[in-house]
Amino acid sequence: MKLKSTEIVDTFAEAFKMWGARVIITAANRQWARAAAQAMTGFATSVIGCKCEAGIESILSPGQTPDGRPGASVLLFAMDKASVGKRLLERIGQCVMTCPTTACFNGLDGDNAVQVGSQLRYFGDGFQGSKKLAGRRYWRIPVMDGEFVVEESFHVQASVGGGNIIMLGTDEKKTLAAATAATRAMAEIKEVILPFPNGVVRSGSKVGSRYKTLPASTNTAYCPTLKAVTDSSLPPDVNCALEIVVDGLTETAVRDAMTAGIHAAAKPGIRQITAGNYGGNLGQYKINLHELLAD
Repeated sequence: MKLKSTEIVDTFAEAFKMWGARVIITAANRQWARAAAQAMTGFATSVIGCKCEAGIESILSPGQTPDGRPGASVLLFAMDKASVGKRLLERIGQCVMTCPTTACFNGLDGDNAVQVGSQLRYFGDGFQGSKKLAGRRYWRIPVMDGEFVVEESFHVQASVGGGNIIMLGTDEKKTLAAATAATRAMAEIKEVILPFPNGVVRSGSKVGSRYKTLPASTNTAYCPTLKAVTDSSLPPDVNCALEIVVDGLTETAVRDAMTAGIHAAAKPGIRQITAGNYGGNLGQYKINLHELLAD
C-alpha cells in the first residue's frame, strides 16, 4: 500500500494495557500553568526507565477549567493503578504544588480512584483545611504565596500505551520534517500524548540485550550505521529512522492519532512508514497500519 510516494508497510504496532489519569493544572496565567505542566511531565518518556509516561494533552482556556483560570491538561500513564497513584503523588507534590499560583484538579470520571490531595495535605503541618463541593473534596494547603488547592482523589482508568509509527527517510532533514508534521497532526487528537521530546524518539528499543542486566537495547534493525553488520530492516537508500510513540486513554484515540500521523508523515523522502512490534507476543493490542488507512 502506498500513500503518495510513501510505502505503508503491512505490519502492526503492538500496544499495551496501561492505566491513565488526567490532571488539570490551573494558575494565575498561562505561563505558570505551562511551567507546572512541563515540570510534572519531565523525565516521563518511558516506563522502562522513568516509571511512568506523561505529557501535556492540551492548553486550556479559563472557560475550560474548574476554577476559571488558565490551565493545562496532563495525561499520565503507568502499568498499574497503584503505580499511577504513586507517580501522581510524587509529581503533583514536587512539580505542581511547588509552582507559584497553581491549583490541581482531577480530570476524569469513573469508579477507580487514587488518593492524592488526602496525602499531600500533611505538608500543611496541621494547618490544612478541606471543603466539599458537589460531592468532591478539595484540600487547601498553606504555602508561601497563599494556598495550594488540590483535589482529594484522582480517577484512573484502563488505557493503552505504546502505539507507534516509524518513519524511514532518505536523510535526517527530510525525516525530521516528516516527524514534525506527524506530531503536529497527532497533537490535535484528544485523549492522547506523545511522551518523548517534541513527540519523537530516535533511540527506539528492542527487547533484550547482549548484556544480561539490560531488559532492552538499541533497535539494531533500524540503525543506519549497522546496515552492513546486522539483519537490517532499512531499505538501501534509507539513512534515518525516527519513531513516534503514542499513549491514550482509549484504543480509539490511539488509532486516530496514528492515522493522523501516518497521513502527515507521508512526505517526499520518506520511503516507508512502519511500526514496532514484538511479534504479537507481549502487547494486548495489535494496531494494523493498513487497517488504519482503510477505516
